[in-house]
Amino acid sequence: MGQTLTEIAETLRDAGKKVQLIYAFNASGKTRLSRAFRELIDPKTEERDDDHRPKVLYYNAFTEDLFYWDNDLEGDTERKLKIQPNAYTKSAFEDLGLDRNVIATFQRYTQPNLTPRFSADFSEVTFSLERGTDMSPGNLKISKGEESNFIWSIFYCLLDQVISTRNILEVEDRETDQFNDLKYIFIDDPVSSLDENHLIQLAVDIAALIRRSDNTNGLKFIITTHSPLFFNVLYNELKKPASYMLKRFDDETFELEKTDGDSNKSFSYHLYLKKTLEEAIEADKIERYHFTLLRNLYEKTSNFLGYEKWSDLLPGDQKLYLQRIINFTSHSSLSNEVIAELTSPEKQTVKLLLEHLSKNYKYYQKETQNA
Repeated sequence: MGQTLTEIAETLRDAGKKVQLIYAFNASGKTRLSRAFRELIDPKTEERDDDHRPKVLYYNAFTEDLFYWDNDLEGDTERKLKIQPNAYTKSAFEDLGLDRNVIATFQRYTQPNLTPRFSADFSEVTFSLERGTDMSPGNLKISKGEESNFIWSIFYCLLDQVISTRNILEVEDRETDQFNDLKYIFIDDPVSSLDENHLIQLAVDIAALIRRSDNTNGLKFIITTHSPLFFNVLYNELKKPASYMLKRFDDETFELEKTDGDSNKSFSYHLYLKKTLEEAIEADKIERYHFTLLRNLYEKTSNFLGYEKWSDLLPGDQKLYLQRIINFTSHSSLSNEVIAELTSPEKQTVKLLLEHLSKNYKYYQKETQNA
């Protein structure tokens, strides 16, 4: 029998886990769950005043709705992204002065010369490409992916400040008291319009923030996503958090199935990895992070077939050499610092190892020694 989203929100609240990671297909109710959870933990009431301190900080599709474009239809030159007045951006910009941090983070996710400029009252922002000359290309309307990156950058910098503040356990020593009542961070599917490089970096960045959050500060994190890649990178970076799959039934009830991170059973993640690698090989767009995906695929296959080590699946005559290449190339936990152009032999190695795995995997049986 299915449950309501409020009942599922209660389950997440009562779990008492620092991190809960939820996979769900699109249109399964992830955004509605984030709203149901916020209403459960911090309901809006008429008694609220301007000094109310939030108990939940959340990022979802409604966060992006706080930003909208003025395209200057008459002049077609003064394009700007408008920001609706809200406590979320007020806290980031007016109270904490995080605008420079946001610009730096946004440029790290996009490109160093794509520069946001805020109005004095932080009600709008324009974008331009800085080329190191006196010639200005004017205000740009950035892409949907860049816009998502910009909005996420605001939330990321605010979350970074929240964690730094809450890690100061003596309340009177904190520079602000506005996060003192905060209990939960709910991040709903922040991967819209991101390519795989930025998606991986995003997952690594979120995991780094969560790890930095002191276990004694009381903050708990709930993250939902429809992306198998994002789910799996987070799961591995966070060292096996509590994980679930959210399902929606035809009668508009829901089920939160505990998966213990078994992504093979949850949504055939190994097939997704294989398909991703095949597409990259076919398009000759193999990048360094594909070695990490290849190793992940070998690890999952070896675990499923009962091998003790993923390297046992490598071709025997070159096992140590290939293991060294994969370990070296996939080092640094998928950091953006290792995303670089591969050589032709390195690309060929990805192709050969995927073909080897597809053609030769089989159930492992230990050889029995004669008595």
